[in-house]
Amino acid sequence: MTKRDYYEILGVSKTAAAEEVKKSYRRLAMQHHPDRNPGDKTAETKFKEASEAYAVLSDGEKRAQYDQFGHSLGGRGFQGFEGFEDSFRGFGDVFGDIFEDFFGGSSSGRGSRGGSRSRRGSDLEMGVEIELEDVLNGKKVTLEIPRRETCSDCDGGGSAPGAKKQTCSMCAGRGEVRVSQGFFTLRQTCTQCQGEGSMTDKQCPKCQGQGRVRKTRKLEIQIPPGMESQSRLKVTGEGEAGMRDGGRGDLYLVVMVKDHALFERRESDLYIEVLAPFTTLALGGKISVPTLEEEETLEIPPSTPSAKIFKISGLGLPMMRNPKIRGEIYVRVDVEVPKKMTPEEKELLKELAKLRGEITPQKKKGIFDRIKGNL
Repeated sequence: MTKRDYYEILGVSKTAAAEEVKKSYRRLAMQHHPDRNPGDKTAETKFKEASEAYAVLSDGEKRAQYDQFGHSLGGRGFQGFEGFEDSFRGFGDVFGDIFEDFFGGSSSGRGSRGGSRSRRGSDLEMGVEIELEDVLNGKKVTLEIPRRETCSDCDGGGSAPGAKKQTCSMCAGRGEVRVSQGFFTLRQTCTQCQGEGSMTDKQCPKCQGQGRVRKTRKLEIQIPPGMESQSRLKVTGEGEAGMRDGGRGDLYLVVMVKDHALFERRESDLYIEVLAPFTTLALGGKISVPTLEEEETLEIPPSTPSAKIFKISGLGLPMMRNPKIRGEIYVRVDVEVPKKMTPEEKELLKELAKLRGEITPQKKKGIFDRIKGNL
């Protein structure tokens, strides 16, 4: 049976960088992993194909040989894919990420067997709303963040004072167990001792042996100028506490900018519609334009048509990547039609319309018009 092209399997081009190959493989491995698709033979086959492709394309020497000879490798072929557990050892960095997603652990704590295993704390995400005016100068917000903190009674160990530890019976002190998944074997964090390799005979009563307790932290965060709606702001080290001195996660703020009553925002530019009297558009004059700071005076030249757009430079919003540079304000000037007019104003407008030939004289009624009028 003809094998599929490795690049096609991973969905990358032949010029793809190593990092792109890795990302593509990790996405496919997560999608088709047997743990996520129990009993699905199609997913199992796709996972096997992706793993084989990555084992070759992630190795510079093998990739060069594959590019030159293809699957045949000059008649020798690629070896070593009967035992997939062995082939996984060459790209444990990728599977460390996958294990973390499956089992909640960190790949950084998987090196040693037995003893304490550190795990980095989880990242947190929280939404925060700001006004459009806050984008101009930034804003300091105060947030209350519920998160897990290291237990102060047991210092994160999970054991009560004076408690003794004994070797975990499930993993025999290794901190992990081997689980068969069809054609290969996975090493998983032991669920009984949570990767510790040992268990206490008396849990900490405050944290129930978890090593962490849930608390609410009050935090002041400065949102910088120029933030766009749905952009994420990373606050390093303000996520949840890690396990066994594993370090804190990070906090991500998703910034939402509220709609404004006057302005429409497009990146760093602002758009606004302003009404001006017909006489100002016809004869020229000045109008006031609101901004996010003080009002600006806009000069209107004579004979300005309705819907004309003017630009006020440098009074828009700060650019997100360079807050020292500000965008523009685009002003669309439309004619303002008065809702009420005095009889004198109406007569003057009629006279103007006559002078400009804008009033068509009424036709005299013909015989058919008179007949219709009498019906």
